[in-house]
Amino acid sequence: MDSVYEIVEKAKKTGKIEKGTNEVTKAVERGTAKLVVIASDVTPKEIVQHLPILCKEKGIPCLTADSKQKLGVAAGINIATASVAVIEPGDATGLMSGHVKEAKASKPEKAVEKAVEEKPVKKPTKTEKK
Repeated sequence: MDSVYEIVEKAKKTGKIEKGTNEVTKAVERGTAKLVVIASDVTPKEIVQHLPILCKEKGIPCLTADSKQKLGVAAGINIATASVAVIEPGDATGLMSGHVKEAKASKPEKAVEKAVEEKPVKKPTKTEKK
């Protein structure tokens, strides 16, 4: 799991990354992302649930990180981030290649399924709405 953070850190220093789910989604849709890393401790899970599916459609490898706080630090920001896209890997190319093969071999939606368990959405009752 630490090497995922190392990839993000090296790509930030020597290549290019996008931080945050909105920016990552745009990078995936545009096809500029080479790798997507999603934090498994994001709440609510719906924030990142679309990313593995989108990555699969675009053929972009998708990995999970155990902590959004650590992912934010690796991305060079002082706050947590739900997801990071590696646009240009820079010196992280070597590290990335092993993970990319591993991510392509496994099903991305399965990898994130473990991290992003669906919870039923509770609708507020009339008394809770007031």
